[in-house]
Amino acid sequence: MRYRVYEYAGSQHIAVQSDGAWWTLGAKDLTALIRFGEHENAPDLSASAKVDFTSAKLLPPIPRPGKIICVGLNYLDHAEERRYDDIPDYPSFFARYATSLVGANSPIIRPRCSEQLDYEGELLAVIGSVARNVPEAEALNHVAGYSIFNDGSLRDYQYRSKQWTPGKNFDATGAFGPDFVTADELPDGAIGLELEVLLNGKTVQRANTSDMIFPVARIVAAASEFMTLEPGDIIATGTPAGVGAARTPPLFMKHGDVVEVRIEGIGALVNPVQDQPVARPDERAIEEDVA
Repeated sequence: MRYRVYEYAGSQHIAVQSDGAWWTLGAKDLTALIRFGEHENAPDLSASAKVDFTSAKLLPPIPRPGKIICVGLNYLDHAEERRYDDIPDYPSFFARYATSLVGANSPIIRPRCSEQLDYEGELLAVIGSVARNVPEAEALNHVAGYSIFNDGSLRDYQYRSKQWTPGKNFDATGAFGPDFVTADELPDGAIGLELEVLLNGKTVQRANTSDMIFPVARIVAAASEFMTLEPGDIIATGTPAGVGAARTPPLFMKHGDVVEVRIEGIGALVNPVQDQPVARPDERAIEEDVA
């Protein structure tokens, strides 16, 4: 099954794809469907209406995840281009927060304080059932499905300290969606899928999910050792080589750019890039007081 979450009349609605069209399921919560195991069941669409996504505002499939877990340096070529010489033997976990998320077609915002906004196309896994201390052989039983993520990163803020939290959590920098695809529609662990990132129509990243150092099952098992994973938690599994910061000269996203992340079998996540709007009068007054 394939789902989208969108805004209608000020509330969150779900649509499901059937026979090449999208049909509304009404004001429901995808996390609730996943929690009760209903996401893999074909719904009754006899009373449903078609959804026109040319006008509907797409939201992240899980708009407010309980946890956003990210993995860094999970492709060998990316670790090498970032000048990490040793292959990691444990996933490099870090966290994002829900205010950093945006849906497909919504702008990724470049903040006024930085010009180093970078792209990172990634496979994203969605947890389907509670997982704590699960062995790797059983970990995929706890994955409900997959989506696409663009881990937009402010590189100067990312490397201001030894931990990456600031550079990975600016508002509206983490694009997510548009589709949530149930695990049964894809290879186990979403292995063997082509991943491509295009900036203004030019390919800047290309890889295969089989190139990941830590596959989804290993990531889920490792994460479940130190935290309880719950339905609707999301895990971004890392990006391959080709990021803008590793290029000469660097290639950072700017106002007016369009970035697209494609993953075979899942779809395409497209977002424009916009500069953060000029400060409101009340914000300018605060900035003047601080100055």
